[in-house]
Formats: sequence, structure tokens, C-alpha cells
Amino acid sequence: MTTGTARPSTPAPTSASPTARQVWTRARGIALAAALLLAGAVALATLQSDARHGTLDPRSADPYGSRAVAELLADRGVSTRVVTTLAEARTATGPDTTLLVAVPDLLTPHQQRTLHAATTGSGGRTILVAPGSPSVGTLAPGVTAAPATSRSTALSPDCALPDARRAGAAETGGTRYTTRHLDADTCYPSRRLATLLRIPDTSGDGDTVLLGAPDILFNTRLDQQGNASLALQLLGSRPHLVWYLPSLSDTSTTDQDDEKSFLDLLPSGWLWGTLQLFVAAALAASWRARRLGPLVPEKLPVAIRASETVEGRARLYRNASARDRAAAALRSTTRTRLAPLVGIPVTQAHTPEALVPALSAHLHGDGQPLHSLLFGPPPHDDTALITLADELDALEREVRRP
Repeated sequence: MTTGTARPSTPAPTSASPTARQVWTRARGIALAAALLLAGAVALATLQSDARHGTLDPRSADPYGSRAVAELLADRGVSTRVVTTLAEARTATGPDTTLLVAVPDLLTPHQQRTLHAATTGSGGRTILVAPGSPSVGTLAPGVTAAPATSRSTALSPDCALPDARRAGAAETGGTRYTTRHLDADTCYPSRRLATLLRIPDTSGDGDTVLLGAPDILFNTRLDQQGNASLALQLLGSRPHLVWYLPSLSDTSTTDQDDEKSFLDLLPSGWLWGTLQLFVAAALAASWRARRLGPLVPEKLPVAIRASETVEGRARLYRNASARDRAAAALRSTTRTRLAPLVGIPVTQAHTPEALVPALSAHLHGDGQPLHSLLFGPPPHDDTALITLADELDALEREVRRP
């Protein structure tokens, strides 16, 4: 007989992992979409970064800055000082000072309470520019911001406030307010709600003015309607104007009570919700574990030929280039069938020390080729795999031959 000898060679890689080219082909669509999204975000941020640079800043000459009104106030002898921290704004309050808060909604609740305590009874004027629901209740107690804004920007005074009557129509349309103060001046109404509100301070000569929109302070809108007149009268009632530009980075008055841990930020009931998730996960694991029981034999609805199963598995091995697994399956099956024929228990069929000597004695041949054939390295290509299959088949026929 001719058993042949499998040539030892370095096994070829049989990994089915996708190559770098395949990964790029699959992911290039997602990468292109992400790149376009990032480029659009950068372009949009670049365009918007210059749109309102220096908004409501009396030092800015941009369209939405307020340098024009500051220059006009300076001509009338009113000094303007810009502050960016709450500590500076508190120390600047006084009977001869007007404090303008540019964006009140940026202040934290503690900062709002601190600022209101500093301005109450100071005898000066406090002007809040477009305060909304987050701040108006604290900075101006007794005042509520309506959820709907004014439909039009230019409105008529319709009140007895001398500053408003002299200015005439102005662009105050924006946030609308209601108040419980009976002595308040409600001006520039829109649908019966005021867009400019003046509340006198009962404990002193000061007052608080709520301005529904910042338009009358913008450089680009100062020459429209009676905006300039109204702005100069509201801001120029005292010799000193302190222009407060709140900033999110202002940490000059941090309240320890406002500092919360991560657990404090979680909504109430999170502990019970987490416990329910753990219980649900345990039940799901138990349910899935019960399904993974022993296999139950079941008759197939259609008879499948053994040759078709072999061909299907062979195609899978070929597509994955799994020549090592195919060769191992062929050798294992051959050893299992040969062991009983030479008097070796099936349990020792895969032990070279037991199977190879028995086969050599049965065939009266050299054991080295048999060892390479049955326990050798995997073939390096498809041709070698086919040769291995032929040699294993020939060996089994030779052993079975009487």
C-alpha cells in the first residue's frame, strides 16, 4: 500500500477576521457622515461666533453692542462702569447709582437672592433687562413673567411714567409681566400686559425697572422710534451707571448649600428604579438559563442527505479558509473508525502512542508516515488538503482489506 507522507510546512493563517480594507469599506459611509456633521457644526459655530459678539456690552461697537448709548450718557455727564462679578455689583450699589443687569437669567438662585438683598433699600435704581421666569420672581418679588411674548416690538407707552411719555413709542416688545404691586407703573402694554414695569422701593427712594426686551440698548436699534430717549432717561437718572454683565464663570459668591453631589442631582426614586432593574435582569437571566437545557431530539420536517450536509460544512470551511479545522475533522473521524479495526479502544483512538503502533503492526509498515498522516500539521493549501483526504481514505481501505 501507499500511505504517503504529509509534507511538514508552516500552517497558513486561517483567521476569518475582516481585513482592514473590509473594515474601511463597511465604515466609510458612517465616517463620511460624521465628517460632514462635524464640518457643519464647525461652520455653524464659526458663523454664529461673530453674529452677536459683545451683546449688550457698553464697550462694544458691534450691531448688538451698547457703546452708542454709553457714549450718549457720557455726553450727559453719566459715567459708565462695567462689572462682571456679583461682588463688584454689590459694592457698587448706592443712591447715586443705576445698576443695570444685562442677563439676569444667568444668575444662580443664590446670586439672585444676594443681588436683591443688596439693591433693596439702597436708594438707587436697578434695571433688569428681559428677565424671565428663572429670575424675575427673586429679583422682583410680586412680578410674574408671562409665558407668551409680545407679538410686536414697537409699542405705545399708555402709562403715566414721565420717562415713557416723553420717549413715546419704543421697541420694548418682548417679555410681558404682571405684578401685584398697586403702585407700579405698567407701560408699553401688549395684550393688556406690560413690557416695561417700574416698581418703587417702599423702603427707600430707589426703584426697580423691568425691561421686556433689550432692543432699545442695541447700537443698531438706538435710532429707531423713541428708543434713544427712553434708554437715556432710564439709564441716566443717576450720575453713575454700573453695567453688570453676568458670567457663568463667576464664582465670587458660591453658596455651599448650592453645591450638590452627583447623587443629589439624580431624580428622586432612582434607588427603587435601579433595584427594579436588577430584579428584572435576574428574572431575565433565570428565564434564559432555563431555555439552555439538554438537547431534545426532533424529527426534521424534511430529510436531508448526508452528502448535502458534508458539502455544506465543506463550503463553510472553504469560505473561512479553515483548512486546519477541516483537516482536524478528517483525521479525528478516520482515527475513530480505525481504532476498533486494530483492537484499540475508541477512548485511545486519539493517542498517538496507542494507535500508531497498532496500525504499524497491522499493516507491517513504518510508523513514521502513519504518525504524520494521522497527527501531522495542517495542510498549507487546498491541494494539500485534498491530498490528505485521499491518503486518509486509502489508509482506511487498506486496513479494512481482508
